[in-house]
Amino acid sequence: MAERETWASRLGFILAAVGSAVGLGNIWQFPFKTATEGGAAFVVVYLVAALLLGLPAILGEFVIGRRANLNAVEAFDRLDHPAWTIVGAMGLLTGLWILSYYSVVGGWVTRYLLGSATGAYFAAPAAYFGSVSMGWEAVAFHGAFMAATAGIVAFGIEDGIEKATKLMVPSILVMLVGLAVYASTLNGVGAAYEFYLSPDFGFIADNIGSIVPYAVSQAFFSLSLGMGAMITYASYLGDDDSLFADGGLIVVLNTSVGLLAGLVVIPLLFVQFGTVPDAAAGGGAGALFISVAQAFATLGVAGRVLGVLFFGVVLVAALSSAISLLEVVTAYVVDNYGYSRPATAFSFGGVLFALGTLSAWNTAWLDWFDSLAYGVLLPLSVLLGVVFVGWVYGPAAVDEIKKGSGTGTTFATAWLWSVRTYVLIGVFVTLYLGVTDIYAAPAIPFV
Repeated sequence: MAERETWASRLGFILAAVGSAVGLGNIWQFPFKTATEGGAAFVVVYLVAALLLGLPAILGEFVIGRRANLNAVEAFDRLDHPAWTIVGAMGLLTGLWILSYYSVVGGWVTRYLLGSATGAYFAAPAAYFGSVSMGWEAVAFHGAFMAATAGIVAFGIEDGIEKATKLMVPSILVMLVGLAVYASTLNGVGAAYEFYLSPDFGFIADNIGSIVPYAVSQAFFSLSLGMGAMITYASYLGDDDSLFADGGLIVVLNTSVGLLAGLVVIPLLFVQFGTVPDAAAGGGAGALFISVAQAFATLGVAGRVLGVLFFGVVLVAALSSAISLLEVVTAYVVDNYGYSRPATAFSFGGVLFALGTLSAWNTAWLDWFDSLAYGVLLPLSVLLGVVFVGWVYGPAAVDEIKKGSGTGTTFATAWLWSVRTYVLIGVFVTLYLGVTDIYAAPAIPFV
């Protein structure tokens, strides 16, 4: 069997992991969850969830990946806990489930990028979304996005994923900063900043039961937790890398992108509509596209330029996350069966394209796929990983996380106990609330 690939540099790993984390969760969902869940109140809870739950959990996935030096499924067998391969299998299946409809949204983004250049959606943004989000055109763009994803993964770690994300992630940050600066110059932006940056702690106290599960799930989704991606990426790391330093930087950069996206989207909506418009308040798959398109449509020629820049950022972010999800199953098959990387990447890309045609043909399917992933699959996968790291692997996890970091036993042990206690409780509560929500309103499209 060929020698396993590694990252060419620490920067390559960090940018690839950030690229995995920075995706539609940050730019598609974060601004609108913020808009519908109390503005700055949601932002505060999300930041706490990302730091107190997301960071310890991502370190746990790093420990598994680097310790095993193997893909997310076989890692547990190498760690002498074969019964826990269910964790890796659950992550792999969750990632594939998400990628099947994620690619459909990536196709929409591509379509809106082209539509921004021509102004195609300016006359009737809602009708335009309806025409491009379902049917044969949506299937075709879904296929193009999936093909691009498989093509990057086929080139491998150093020549494919690392080189692509070294270009993608800095581009995302630069373009978002530029758009946020532009948004700050718009008349009437003060109301948007007050909504987005001035939390009402009384609102948090009164609505804690609805805000917390959304904020925690958003933290998991935006950090690519529970999908096998971070286990797989960490498996290409060397022992001299500091997991604490890398994990902290990844969480900070990922969170910064989400906050920047909010500084672009929220001001645009408030300046154009005076509040969050009905299309955004209603949520759903089309919220980003309809509401932001309505804002760009009122700006004339400037709206075309801004639309190209904005949807360009979203497309790059979507692609950087998609390649990490496809890499999970590709690494598993290449490691375990020795098959060709290009053949594996394109084969699974084809399977996911076929599954995703359901979501491309009818957005009701996409909403259902997303609800099940967000409310059940992700928190369940994260919960299994947290239990394994905290209560099964325990002392060995402490030994692994100390490598390359210069961290003492006391600090590493404190991390372990955070995973064993409040992180575990937080993830369990999120899963319970998600299952309850799905049970109360299943919205199954085929019933």
